[in-house]
Amino acid sequence: MDTAVQESVRVLKGVGPQLAEKLGRLGIEDVADVLFHLPLRYQDRTRCSAIGELRPGTEALIVGRVEASGVRYGRRRSLMTVISDDTGRITMRQFHFSQSQSRGLSRDRFIQCYGEVRSGPAGLEMVHPEYRFLEDREEASVEAALTPVYPTTEGVGQRRWRDLTDQALSLCKGSIPELLKDEYLADFGELSLSDALMLLHRPPPGVDLDTLGRGTHPAERRLAFEEMLAHQLAMRERRQRRDSKSAVPIPLSRELWPRLQEQLGFTLTGAQQRCIDEIGSNLGRATPSLRLLQGDVGCGKTVVAAAAVLAAVEAGQQAVVMAPTELLAEQHLSVLGNWFAQLGLEPVWLSGRMGQRDRQAACARLASGEARIAIGTHALFQDDVAYQQLGLVVVDEQHRFGVAQRLALRNKGQTDGHVPHQLIMSATPIPRSLTMVMYADMDISIIDEMPPGRQPVETVVLPNTRREDVQERIREACARQRRAYWVCPLIEESDVLAAQAATSRAEALKSELPELRIALLHGKIVPAEKDKIMSAFRSGEVDVLVATTVIEVGVDVPEASLMVIENAERLGLSQLHQLRGRVGRGDRQSVCLLMYQAPLGNMAKERLATMRQTTDGFAIAQKDLELRGPGELLGTRQSGAPQFRIADLARDRALLTAVQYTADKLLRDHPDSAAPLVARWVRAGLAFSHA
Repeated sequence: MDTAVQESVRVLKGVGPQLAEKLGRLGIEDVADVLFHLPLRYQDRTRCSAIGELRPGTEALIVGRVEASGVRYGRRRSLMTVISDDTGRITMRQFHFSQSQSRGLSRDRFIQCYGEVRSGPAGLEMVHPEYRFLEDREEASVEAALTPVYPTTEGVGQRRWRDLTDQALSLCKGSIPELLKDEYLADFGELSLSDALMLLHRPPPGVDLDTLGRGTHPAERRLAFEEMLAHQLAMRERRQRRDSKSAVPIPLSRELWPRLQEQLGFTLTGAQQRCIDEIGSNLGRATPSLRLLQGDVGCGKTVVAAAAVLAAVEAGQQAVVMAPTELLAEQHLSVLGNWFAQLGLEPVWLSGRMGQRDRQAACARLASGEARIAIGTHALFQDDVAYQQLGLVVVDEQHRFGVAQRLALRNKGQTDGHVPHQLIMSATPIPRSLTMVMYADMDISIIDEMPPGRQPVETVVLPNTRREDVQERIREACARQRRAYWVCPLIEESDVLAAQAATSRAEALKSELPELRIALLHGKIVPAEKDKIMSAFRSGEVDVLVATTVIEVGVDVPEASLMVIENAERLGLSQLHQLRGRVGRGDRQSVCLLMYQAPLGNMAKERLATMRQTTDGFAIAQKDLELRGPGELLGTRQSGAPQFRIADLARDRALLTAVQYTADKLLRDHPDSAAPLVARWVRAGLAFSHA
């Protein structure tokens, strides 16, 4: 890569320690980072608009004469200035102004303004536009290029960004080296990387602003393609590195799993059996497998994982099942423990809240090999835990763990040069576009079939003002021996969020529904009490469980057929879908009531409408990706999934096929090009790729 773009951002004029620290918050450390920090949007100051042609909702540069100016008193004091040209009038409104500003806006002065046009009480207006005074109309000036508006952080203004990008573009002088041959870039015209960056930072007049705003301009697609290709190559490098290691082959279980199947009381779906076969094909190899098992809520991933665990045990290996929360880990212990007990196997439990004596005993059983199965939380990979021969690691809800956590558990299994196999489970359906990029190093199995007898959950959206109707539904459900969840997003009252807290909601419901037995569950309750509450809810001693989103995954009570989610507009689509999945787990028709606080924003309306229209987790995940992006959907900082600077997987998924094809061709024909491309685009050479 050209040395100029590799230089520290400190080489740019005006960048001292304080500014460098502020830029560092945005991940900007060198000149290349400045170049790849693209504008969010653009302002068109390349032409002056006639006032008479202005329309609300647009931004415009105007030149006119001050007709009148004065302070208006009302609910808020404001300085109102009427500006006119030969075609019409517009009002400039300022809520924050000084006496000198007020004096300066005198009648008949010429003025040039840039701002957003809005509909006001007396016609069109601009609120706090940028403006400057002119000696005469002819002194008005326009910009030579569209004005970029950059994403920023506190203390770094837009003028500073324009100065920094001017310097970076000048320093590189259009000489950023091309790392891809022309044959790979045929779909993007003749735009070089330097030309694309110049166009995006300083778009010339006449460029299609709509295309730039949507991120579909050839210059943006050119950069997004190269960035996605670099990440694809990095993920393939990660897979090659894993394939170079060795693992103990684990053949499919021929004794334990068939015995368990006979005692399950249900028949596997075709999709479950297919996934077991796919997992088995990996485990049987002498290289460590890494397979992602995903499927919709309630599709039956746990029994598939059980088949893999039993295969490891039968092969003389140890297996661990790790979950991100105690509640989910306890659910696995309950379900898997009951199944394995029928085979004479007793899993070891490990969590951060265990007493010292119990913990030491569990660790001793694992170190000696007496215990073949361990279930727990992150406590499974802490320093004092050792395994005799760890052959399989099962990680549930993997995106909730950091890379270092997963890597630590895998490393504990490295004995005699062998690395354990990994089975990663996700109850959050992941759109295909995300799996193609973020999990390109994994094999993927999808359970795309629900167990027979499951009925789709009916979803109803209604305002918080209908709370009495909701309570009546709860009375009716409990009268039919059914159970209900009432979910609140907070544990305690908050002045910041107007959401009802679980604690106060539980007290209110006890008062308003005195005939029902109501319990409260949240993350601060000690484990023993939590177990007691859940057991009472499962057995029917509790009618209504008021809870926080702690019940999002893992809680399985088939008799629960009503889910109420308060302030549903505050939750993401995938989280709403996970919560809804806590009902509809039996053969009874279930209902999910999504209560919202009016008024709703556009994104909240879309989320709630999507929940009402479909129960397909993959369709919901795709919509969530479009609304929130992959960073929020998967928590990329935590999970170690790639963080793109330019590419947007929701917007650019049409490029994925070309990215995969190009990666194949480049690795075959020009393998030496891969490393420089990865170094340019992927921070620290894809540090997360070592997980």
